[in-house]
Amino acid sequence: MKKEIDARGLACPQPVLMTKKAIEEGVDCVVIVDNEAARDNVCRMAKSQGCKADVEAREDDFCISITQGNGNNREEEKTAVTSTGPLVVVLPYNRMGHGDDTLGDILIRGFFHTLGEISPRPDALIFFNSGVKLTTEGSEVLKDIQALEDSGISILVCGTCLDFFGLKEKIRAGIISNMYDIAETMLSAGKVVRI
Repeated sequence: MKKEIDARGLACPQPVLMTKKAIEEGVDCVVIVDNEAARDNVCRMAKSQGCKADVEAREDDFCISITQGNGNNREEEKTAVTSTGPLVVVLPYNRMGHGDDTLGDILIRGFFHTLGEISPRPDALIFFNSGVKLTTEGSEVLKDIQALEDSGISILVCGTCLDFFGLKEKIRAGIISNMYDIAETMLSAGKVVRI
């Protein structure tokens, strides 16, 4: 019998994370979601993990049957073509994207929560400009960043930026860094992703 995952009413990325956990445990599952975005996201992630995803539309929700292995593990294909060298994520803002600040705050929280649950994980996170605020006392994503640091991810925080915002004494994750270290880390990276 397949494991049932009721993800109705859960905000992104929870349905995907719950499904990915079941897939990683080697369990076939049935995921119930209540919107098209969650349906599409769960199906896309399942297929990226080499699983088959069959969707049944119901009256108010979608039932997605996930079956392990269909002979097409796209995750392995992606790994084979990645660049050599560390994966570095740079964060120049304390929100994700431009536009509505409230939405940007929601997205950055979702990003950091998800980052701790997926692979590949970055080798380093670099915070500069207003992004340094994410590493300081009172940040809503501080626990997630601390957990990433505890897992071995290097966290570099721009000292000039902390000084500019008057936050040097409030840093709670990462090390206070400088532009030399930041530039060297970015330039020696196999891939740099800017958030």
